[in-house]
Amino acid sequence: MSNVVVLDNGGGLMKAGLGGERDPTCVVPNCTARPLSSKKWLLADQLLSPTEDLTSATLRRPFDRGHLINPDLQSSLWAHLFTNLLKIHPPNSSLLLTEPLFTLPSIQRSVDEIIFEDFNFKALFVSDSPSLVHLYEASRRPYGTVSKAQCSLVVDCGFSFTHAAPVFQNFTLNYGVRRMDLGGKALTNYLKELVSYRSVNVMDESFIMDDVKEKLCFVSLDVQRDLKIARRPGNDNIFDCTYVLPDGITYMKGFVKDSNEANRYLALNDGAPSSAEEKQYLERRDVTDKPQERRNIDLTKTPDFRCLAWGSLLASSPDFEAMCVTKAEYEELGSARCRRRFFH
Repeated sequence: MSNVVVLDNGGGLMKAGLGGERDPTCVVPNCTARPLSSKKWLLADQLLSPTEDLTSATLRRPFDRGHLINPDLQSSLWAHLFTNLLKIHPPNSSLLLTEPLFTLPSIQRSVDEIIFEDFNFKALFVSDSPSLVHLYEASRRPYGTVSKAQCSLVVDCGFSFTHAAPVFQNFTLNYGVRRMDLGGKALTNYLKELVSYRSVNVMDESFIMDDVKEKLCFVSLDVQRDLKIARRPGNDNIFDCTYVLPDGITYMKGFVKDSNEANRYLALNDGAPSSAEEKQYLERRDVTDKPQERRNIDLTKTPDFRCLAWGSLLASSPDFEAMCVTKAEYEELGSARCRRRFFH
């Protein structure tokens, strides 16, 4: 078993596991919430339980607009993650932590204190999402363009912001990074307004609308074509699907009524639209709407893009330990000087 813990600590989700593993051991919300009917605050994986009713739950997050504002809450979430989910002993482990670009020095000091003084990790390496995404893509396609050119432009759309970052030879060029304060949280809030204005008030339903967004929304590769399809009435609109809200009695979580229906857009190609192509799809749709034949279609295979910045590959490299800052170096030199090792 690897003694390197990998933690992609995002504002919305924590992706955590051990170095060398292909996928994270757990992907859980980086927040705590208290249901209306309870005085207990639920953490991470507890929020994913199908028996917990999170309708209009009070929500607390350690991150706001991409910055760590509540180190104590983050520490308690990490404690639950390391102890109950990963079941690791920090003093015997090193940590690879993903941190947002341009994190303030005061926040960096707080993070270092939590890692070395509260959890007593033996070593730490801090990376950023764009460089890990570049490394993942170059390794996944060793003969591809990214691997040959050794440079890329990574657009990282996170929970609180979006970064456009140039990466060269696995290093993010900080002077070329541009940030836009628009991320998944803003899109969720916009969906809340749309649904509340047109249908039912969901302004307090962050978990429900996040689920709706993740299961039903997609990035269009042909905006004009998809807008045209979305405006069609009835069965001619292949984007039309049903999301069932929780009733608090039979089921506590919302769900898509027909998962295949929600993925029908994947049957359209990525090129220019053609009437013959759409006609062929609509004819095929009449067949696939039959439940017994729908099971044979699998349109849900594209990697989990939420985990592309999970640094298992880097953590399993033979040079990883030499790249880390040890606990002894932190105690001797302090946070500011140790952090220079990660600056480029």
